Amino acid sequence: MTLMRRLDELHLEHPFLGARKLARLLKDEGFAVGRRHVSTLMWRMGIEAIYRKPRTSLPDQAHRIYPYLLTEVAIERANQVWATDITYLPMAKGFLYLTAILDLYSRKVLAWRTSNTLASDFCIEALQEALTRFGSPEIFNTDQGSQFTAEAFTEVLKHNAIRISMDGKGRWIDNVFVERLWRSVKYEEIYLHAHETPMQVNQALSKYFDFYNTRRPHQALDQCTPDAVYFGSGQLKQAA
Repeated sequence: MTLMRRLDELHLEHPFLGARKLARLLKDEGFAVGRRHVSTLMWRMGIEAIYRKPRTSLPDQAHRIYPYLLTEVAIERANQVWATDITYLPMAKGFLYLTAILDLYSRKVLAWRTSNTLASDFCIEALQEALTRFGSPEIFNTDQGSQFTAEAFTEVLKHNAIRISMDGKGRWIDNVFVERLWRSVKYEEIYLHAHETPMQVNQALSKYFDFYNTRRPHQALDQCTPDAVYFGSGQLKQAA
């Protein structure tokens, strides 16, 4: 688990590096690991190098892929575009996966869930909570991961008349806001504590996301909080 934790940290620091160069960095730090082992761990952790390539993730070939809808779209209001992704969370023993629903205009975390598997269930639960609490966005953007292309997930969006957008060729940059959230979560909470159990992780995340939404100022939001921008008490100088 020490190796996976360090690999996760290096990926956050250098998200453009692939398995070969990450293996080199790990070897320099004294880890006995090769490129193939690092590649296997990256697959298991659900992480990959960020660079322009034909697809941002490997979809299930039986799932429908939806077109990308955000080309030249200015995100100017709350509930215009939501996005989601999944990240790996190390614990003292073992690990979890985290998914979150993010409003791209305000950066507000609308809902989140953890899981010990990469099935679609926890992603659907987070989506349904966000819809129940905050209504429906106009567009929902994801990558082409099998959790988000699964019919059980897309049917929830279609049932709520939400336009489905999926990152296409060379569009890795569109999930940068969610990637920034993962960096904040890990450096400001997860890496500071050796949580022993999923319950401890969930309790810590609940407190952190409350802080993130209501009290933590964001430079990209003109030092406002996500809640202030989402609910309209904070005004941005420019469209997000």
